[in-house]
Amino acid sequence: MRETPNASVRPPDPKARVVAENKERVGLVLVHTGDGKGKSTSAFGLALRAVGHDLRVHIVQFIKGSRTYGELRSLERLGVPVERAGEGFTWEVRSDERQRELASWGMERARAAVASGVDVLVLDEVNIALGKGFFPIDEFLAFLAERPPGMHVVCTGRYAPEALLAAADLVTRHELVKHPYQRGIRAQPGVEF
Repeated sequence: MRETPNASVRPPDPKARVVAENKERVGLVLVHTGDGKGKSTSAFGLALRAVGHDLRVHIVQFIKGSRTYGELRSLERLGVPVERAGEGFTWEVRSDERQRELASWGMERARAAVASGVDVLVLDEVNIALGKGFFPIDEFLAFLAERPPGMHVVCTGRYAPEALLAAADLVTRHELVKHPYQRGIRAQPGVEF
């Protein structure tokens, strides 16, 4: 008796072979946004993966800056440069003007990283800086468009502007379903930072 082919299994797409044979790296813009936990952690995991493939990685962290994060310590031990363009979350730094200055400085550091020839640029919490107007979205989109064609850029943080989502190659929205903080459990070393 002949087996009926599974309807959910499709024959290989001939275009897929072309993609598989293409050895040229295509630089991607990846965005992690939403109100759920894990946006930065996802980006740092990608950075770790990239280092494992001998790619040059550089991290610029916006907004955050008042705490020491375990992921950043680990990446620095691996030789990944980490520059901090923040002094704390938006509720900790009351001056929007100061946030604008820090965002501009962070973008200067991002441009310098691009000029140095990095393969992967992680812009942690840049979505907040963009979404709150601390750095102009049109300038940021121009920055993305002008980067080398094989360079990947990872953008994290809440409030990613629609224009960034439209320009991105990959968008992941992290959704908050449940968090220990809702039960009064403070941030745990090794889990939250």
